[in-house]
Amino acid sequence: MSDSKPLITPDAWAALRANTPARVGLGRVGRSLPTRELLAFGAAHAQARDAVHLPLDVAALSERLIALQAPQDAAPLCVASAAPDRASYLLRPDLGRRLGAGSAAQLDAWQAAQGASCDLLLVVADGLSAAAVERQAPLLIAALLASQPAGLRLGPLVIATQARVALGDDIGQRLQARQVAMLIGERPGLSSPDSLGIYLTHDPRPGRNDAERNCLSNVRPEGLAPAEAARKLWWLVQAAQRLQLTGVSLKDQSDAQALPLGV
Repeated sequence: MSDSKPLITPDAWAALRANTPARVGLGRVGRSLPTRELLAFGAAHAQARDAVHLPLDVAALSERLIALQAPQDAAPLCVASAAPDRASYLLRPDLGRRLGAGSAAQLDAWQAAQGASCDLLLVVADGLSAAAVERQAPLLIAALLASQPAGLRLGPLVIATQARVALGDDIGQRLQARQVAMLIGERPGLSSPDSLGIYLTHDPRPGRNDAERNCLSNVRPEGLAPAEAARKLWWLVQAAQRLQLTGVSLKDQSDAQALPLGV
């Protein structure tokens, strides 16, 4: 009998799988996937579906955001789009792009009473993943407040439900914001159900299109870390102030050059 040990073929995909959550080199059993991979796919798909359908806990999020601000700061303004429920929101994207009548009146009354403008308005919106907002938005806002450039005025925090990106244009115009940043839950992926997106728009008003915005995506600890996202956003905000625009004409060069903090 031979004393030689059976040869074991090394898994050529092992090193790549160790560095990415993407589904690569899953293996096979006969002509099918291994059972563990089928079960993992089913679990990821369920997480993505839950992220889309689960509602945002507005009260809990408001408490967390209040705790980040100075004691004298007011609670976030809570508004809703014209979509009456989640099913309508998913089937009618146009309803998610405009404010409901009650919320529009609420913001108009607030602005009439305060009579103030701001350089940047932060709108926290559920979008397609409430989980992303609940997990990432407080971390991002904490990083933004910690690195806020001198002389740049923030408006009141706004929480928006059943919201699409363009809802920020209506909100920003009503609150007289020079720029609005929508912090919104992105469409869930099978490996990232809690990814937050940031959409920055200069001179917000209804009718703006996506070519007039700048986007920072995949904000989460496993992607674009909140502190790094805050650094990039402040760079874009200051560059947009200088150029008086956002969108395709404003290129993110935050890694190539630094702008002065004062504006």
